[in-house]
Formats: sequence, structure tokens, C-alpha cells
Amino acid sequence: MTANIQKFRTLSTAVNHSFKSRWLLHRYRLLHHGPDTMEELLDRHVVKREKSLDDEKNELLNRQRLTSSRREALSLYRDVIRATRFFMWANSQGNLWRDVLRENVRKEFEEARFERDPEVITRLLIGGRDALQAALDKLVEKQKQEIEKQRGNSNTP
Repeated sequence: MTANIQKFRTLSTAVNHSFKSRWLLHRYRLLHHGPDTMEELLDRHVVKREKSLDDEKNELLNRQRLTSSRREALSLYRDVIRATRFFMWANSQGNLWRDVLRENVRKEFEEARFERDPEVITRLLIGGRDALQAALDKLVEKQKQEIEKQRGNSNTP
């Protein structure tokens, strides 16, 4: 029985010592792991304005608009680059129209790269789509005329 009491006292002393050392370690951490700068101290202790649901919804909508606008802009850029494959003749300086158009498209997109106003972005996207469609329509019309000329020349010996 005395041996059991001695074991209990030893265990109790060890647990007590362990508890005290943990408490001191915790207190040491609180003292020495505080904010490093004045900004961190103020961020922790100054009451911040709560975001309302309207602010969160507006932020989410703006992100979605930017994401969808980005997706649309990339899609338009890819479509224009694909469409330039059909412009294989040279201009007056001897450069292929395909290369000239690709350089101009790249320049236009780079100039509008950092635009954040949704209305301006939408206007640019719509204008780009319209210009692409108009260029392709003119190309198709010219191709039809060339085919008709060739048919007309081949029918008259």
C-alpha cells in the first residue's frame, strides 16, 4: 500500500510539474509571439467594419463579371487568330495579311488588357465580335466573287 501511495505522489508531482511547465511555455509564447509591427497590432485590436451582405454580393458579382469578360475576351482573341488563317495574300509591303492582322489584334488586346470598367469591356467585346463577323462576311463575299470569275473564265473559251 505504501508503494502505491509513493507511486501516486511521484505521478502527481510529475503531472503538476508538467502542467506548470506548459503554463509557463504558453505564457512565454503569448509574451514573445505577439504582433511584430504596429499595423499587426492595430489589425488585431481595432474593430473592423462588418461587411454587409450587399457588399459581399456586389464583390461576387464583380468577380463573376470579370471572369466571364475574361473568358469572352480570350474566346474572341482565339476566334480572331483562327480567322486570320484565311488571309494568305501579301499587302503592298510584301507582308502577309495574316501576320499584319495578328500583330494588330495583339496590340489592340494589349492596350485594353487592364480595362476594369464593365461597360467599356462589354463595348470592346461587342465591337470586336462585330468587326470579326464583318471581316469574315467580306472575305466570304470576295471568295464567292473569285469563284464566279473563275467559272466565268472557264466557261468562255
